[in-house]
Amino acid sequence: MQPASSAIRSTAAGAACWWLALSASAFGQPFDVEVGHRARGVQPGEAVLVSVSSPEPLAKVEGSIFDRTVHFHHAEDGSWRGLVGIDLMVEPGDHDLVLRIIAADGSALTRVHRLPVTDKRYPTRRLRVEPRYVEPPPEVAARIEREYLQQTAIFATDTPERLWRGPWIRPVPGRANGRFGARSVFNGQPRSPHSGADFLAGVGTPVAAPARGRVVLAGDTYFSGGSVILDHGWGLYSYLAHLSTILVEEGDLVEQGDVVARSGATGRVTGPHLHWTVRMSGARVDPLSVVEILQD
Repeated sequence: MQPASSAIRSTAAGAACWWLALSASAFGQPFDVEVGHRARGVQPGEAVLVSVSSPEPLAKVEGSIFDRTVHFHHAEDGSWRGLVGIDLMVEPGDHDLVLRIIAADGSALTRVHRLPVTDKRYPTRRLRVEPRYVEPPPEVAARIEREYLQQTAIFATDTPERLWRGPWIRPVPGRANGRFGARSVFNGQPRSPHSGADFLAGVGTPVAAPARGRVVLAGDTYFSGGSVILDHGWGLYSYLAHLSTILVEEGDLVEQGDVVARSGATGRVTGPHLHWTVRMSGARVDPLSVVEILQD
């Protein structure tokens, strides 16, 4: 029996990439597969691109990790690729991605690919502010609860069709301020981690769809103001917030680069900018990690 081989590579962007070659025939299986992953870092809040390839034609690949399904598509280079989101609250340690791989002839095998999640420290800011900036007034409590339940239901939906294709783009040209994952403590009260990336964008800046998707929410929300949520399929969502003008309606299918809104300063914000959240099968991941790992 030959041992499994492994190698470590790195991308030009400095992202870490581990490739683990597994010999299926060595374990009495009918075909060979190679499983690998690429990421900026295998850490909470990061997206990971997993690749499965085989000298034999494959009919389907599906995975499971963090109690979530990972869908795979057949890429142009012949490999099968899937996206794994590591939520901000995932504990460091080895986490197993269980893969079910089916060959074109119907034979199947199961493989376990290990993701060694390392710790990542996000900054925490502690501020003393007027109480009205911490707790919303009681009269909006019902609205906040209603919008929370609506968005929770949206992000829990795993649409069976993959709408996005290829690399993603930033929705606005301005730079991101790097606040993803940051924690805030207001008047001694911890708040939820900042689960999106904030981009510099003056009022009226065109906001483009980062990838093909269907509009599943378009309207005003209490915390995020003018908001658009795009369903990219397979549990992958973009949430664009604090918009001054919304140019799409729920149900619209938009292509990558289509202008869906204009940026603003609506909702609970102190100035104009664009907030972009990505949810990946419920996991909160940095949108810029998705843009980076899908560049090629």
